[in-house]
Amino acid sequence: MVGILSDQIKEYLGVIPARGGSRAIPRKNLWPLCGRPLIEYTFDAALNSTRLTRIILSTDDEEIAEVGRQAGVEVPFMRPTQLASDEAPTLPVVQHLISELVAREEYMPDAVVVLQPTSPLRRADHIDEALSILESQDCDSVVSIVDVPHQFHPVSVMKIEDGYLVPFLPGEGVNVLRRQDKSEVVARNGAAIYATKSSVIMRDSLFGDSCCPLRMLPEDSVDIDSMSDMLIAEALIRNRAF
Repeated sequence: MVGILSDQIKEYLGVIPARGGSRAIPRKNLWPLCGRPLIEYTFDAALNSTRLTRIILSTDDEEIAEVGRQAGVEVPFMRPTQLASDEAPTLPVVQHLISELVAREEYMPDAVVVLQPTSPLRRADHIDEALSILESQDCDSVVSIVDVPHQFHPVSVMKIEDGYLVPFLPGEGVNVLRRQDKSEVVARNGAAIYATKSSVIMRDSLFGDSCCPLRMLPEDSVDIDSMSDMLIAEALIRNRAF
């Protein structure tokens, strides 16, 4: 069995979770984006990473599984139906995959990199950078982030009460109007990358007690949740300089 969290992390498992169902976009993971299934962009990023030692697709859908196999991604077993519903969170999906690998192969990676297929503009170098951060920093995990546009800064966010706009967050900060006067705020960018030590995952967390950021540009951070997102991603891909 591969040792867990030795001083020198060596085994990095890329996990691509992709169920067959989807609410907003039917068969979203297979939706044609610039002539290719959406999920293939994540396959490309994972396969071109210089740091991942293994890449596994977790799916309940045979068509998605076959697309993965054709791309060169492992599908050693199918995901159980109870972990493929709209409500199923990512953590138990990853825990199930790790447990199955331990039971079937006595394989335990040092760290897992979760790559959601809804982030088609994430690249291999983003994955490699996340793993370099995980190695060099004293942290349990690394999560990709993007700067929050100033108009969505917490001091700019409002709510409606009795028909009137009121600050969402009370305090002096609500009077800060100029962009240059607002503090830096970041947000997770749709789970483009979650790199987490395996021992932390098996202790029931994707983040652990210490989480380091991997900053990504807005144009690399599109998270496909609607057809509008798909159109934005298509425009960016068509104009991207690879």
